[in-house]
Amino acid sequence: MKWIKRIGFPLLGIFLLLNIIAISQAYQFTHFYPNIPPAKKPDQMNFGEKISAIFLGVHYPKSIVVDSLQIPHESFTIKTSDDITLECWYSKAENTAKGTVIMFHGHASSKSGIIKEAEAFHHLGWNVLMTDFRAHGNSEGTVCTIGFEEAKDVKAAYDYIEVKGEKNIVLWGISLGAATILKSVADNNNIKPNKVILEMPFGSLPDAVKGRLRTMHLPEQPFSTLLTLWGGAEQGFWAFDMSPEEYASKLNCPVLLQWGINDQRVTETETNTIYKNLASHDKLMIKYAHSGHESLYKKEPEKWLATVGGFLNK
Repeated sequence: MKWIKRIGFPLLGIFLLLNIIAISQAYQFTHFYPNIPPAKKPDQMNFGEKISAIFLGVHYPKSIVVDSLQIPHESFTIKTSDDITLECWYSKAENTAKGTVIMFHGHASSKSGIIKEAEAFHHLGWNVLMTDFRAHGNSEGTVCTIGFEEAKDVKAAYDYIEVKGEKNIVLWGISLGAATILKSVADNNNIKPNKVILEMPFGSLPDAVKGRLRTMHLPEQPFSTLLTLWGGAEQGFWAFDMSPEEYASKLNCPVLLQWGINDQRVTETETNTIYKNLASHDKLMIKYAHSGHESLYKKEPEKWLATVGGFLNK
């Protein structure tokens, strides 16, 4: 009995400590705070700040929108089915539009982060709708569920364009935006885009957590499991079932899937699995040799324009 106490109590203490850390970190990973300064990088923190960051997490500021869009556009808001107000920008093509591209940014970004891609679509002859996800940019809220509830944001933007009478709708998303498109299409039978462009979607929520830990140079286990567990529990859903690679089986329109070979957050295995699972018989996967988890257009503009332009025009 003595050896059980000697070993058991320390192990129990370690277990409780790991879960306390995971609970705090999961909460901070899924919350953004308005009107606070950017979070310090680890090498900028003093000893006390580093200890606090390890045990309590770091407060991340809500992304700020900077309107540097160099094409005429209007700003307005739409409502989601759960009554969240989202801010959007809409730009009409200069001549007869080929259709409308609805665009979705990545985690901790905003529509400001995809301006260059929006301008590119516009110059290719398309109307463009850009939306801030909930808890991002100028949209309402401070809680991000890494795609689970954000699927309703995709649906709200799609419905807005469909009601305008658009017949040729393309969905484009990067990272979180791409993963959320997959979930929203799987959740809603009446979302029927003509084409979809996915850039660097994660395979599952546990995979997304592992990718985040890799970029922070932290061990994937046991933290990825604990962060996934508590992150979902705090937001009221079973996070292990959040699986874009499985949702891909519901997407049967033409699909372009793009990924950067130097991506440290989304693995090649995740990307290949999504591609394999896509239900579409008209699908294309392009890998960018000089890009990581970043804007493929900004890093390799000529290849992006040729690939995306060719996909949209075929």
